[in-house]
Amino acid sequence: MASQPSRGSPMNRTQTLVALRAAIAVADADRFALAAAAVHPADVAGALAQSAPEVLYALLGVLPLRVRAETFGYLEPDVQHRLAEQLSRGELAELFVNLSPDERADLFNQLHDAQRESFLPALAQAEREDIRALARYPEDTVGAVMTSDYATVPAEVTAAEAIAHLRNVAPDKETIYEAYVVDAGRSLLGSVSLKDLVISPPEAAVARFMQRDPLFVRADAPRGEAARVIAKYDLLAIPVLGTDDKLVGIVTYDDAMDVAEAEATDDFRKVGAVEHLPLKLRNATIGLLYRRRVFWLVVLVFGNLVSGATIAYFEDTIAAHLALIFFLPLLIASSGNAGSQSATLMVRALATGDVVLRDWGGLLLRELAVSIMLGVTMALVVSAIGFWRGGLRIALVVALTMLVVVIAGSLVGMALPFILDRFKIDPAASSAPLITSIADAIGVIVYFALATAILGLSHALE
Repeated sequence: MASQPSRGSPMNRTQTLVALRAAIAVADADRFALAAAAVHPADVAGALAQSAPEVLYALLGVLPLRVRAETFGYLEPDVQHRLAEQLSRGELAELFVNLSPDERADLFNQLHDAQRESFLPALAQAEREDIRALARYPEDTVGAVMTSDYATVPAEVTAAEAIAHLRNVAPDKETIYEAYVVDAGRSLLGSVSLKDLVISPPEAAVARFMQRDPLFVRADAPRGEAARVIAKYDLLAIPVLGTDDKLVGIVTYDDAMDVAEAEATDDFRKVGAVEHLPLKLRNATIGLLYRRRVFWLVVLVFGNLVSGATIAYFEDTIAAHLALIFFLPLLIASSGNAGSQSATLMVRALATGDVVLRDWGGLLLRELAVSIMLGVTMALVVSAIGFWRGGLRIALVVALTMLVVVIAGSLVGMALPFILDRFKIDPAASSAPLITSIADAIGVIVYFALATAILGLSHALE
């Protein structure tokens, strides 16, 4: 379990962090050890993040073993991997013993086969089995973020006996604020909070006041499910059951926060049409950033050819009414902006479970009503500019186009996340560039089609 943050005054903490960074800059192990002892391991890890592997190795080596392991746990995965390559077999085994179970599994999955086999024999059999059990779960599942470091109590013990048991196991457990009642076969019977144990009569059996049928998640469920359940019910932790309905671990609230942050980050990247980055942006290489961005940009180039072909098709209309060109960027941008707004709302609502597929009809009608109001408002604004630039006919074309493209963009932005979700595709893949490209094509087609119809008809009447 993470240690508590430093309780020193803000000024002292700031001064200590400055001293810590100064010691790291010159690789002064003594000054580093002194400053690191006065701040939280998360601050130490943050200060070390940009250090070379050899500096990391030298400075972390002067910290007490438990502090070293806790600090290591706060480092980014790519930094952990670089540091692990500097460690000897004995040092790696020593580190693994002091890491929390979930951190062990994460690091284990980063190592090469040769590294794994070099230190595993140095661990106890129980630790080896625990690492392999946790490491077998795919990265995006609950099992990959759970820990096996949880507290259990038998149903038949009394409240006093349960408290005594928790007191003994507390130093080695992730949390004892919630304990789980299991039978001999590790089937989950219920849960009991430390508060309930404290306020219950000492002689009362745990089975009398435990919470039966507690909430749980499956180890093979998407990892976001654990975060959503913990957030919805304000839990400190949630038990995880395997395929055989046996208790295999728990997900704590701090791990759930990490999952929520990671999923939100992935959603932001998808909305921007950027593929998953395996490390922090500041550590990403030029080549990695290029590979993660180039695919969607190339795909969207071909999508934007529709807009170009439409403009070429209406060359005669454009040549006869050059004032139309002035409004083209404004109109297609408005369509894309409306679509991006709608898509952002829908993607977030689907991700949090605020809406589901059966809400499709009602949301579609509501979005239609909202987009009509938005379109009319924007049409009134832009019609005045249209009248000033090209007269009544241009104002009519621009106003009608604005109304239609805002409605179309909004409905596309709302519908696309639902459609993708229906086909089991992440709704965040309906990214802003994709929505914008579709909206651009719709805007160009609608704009010049209306212009040809209205201006051509007016010209004929004249």
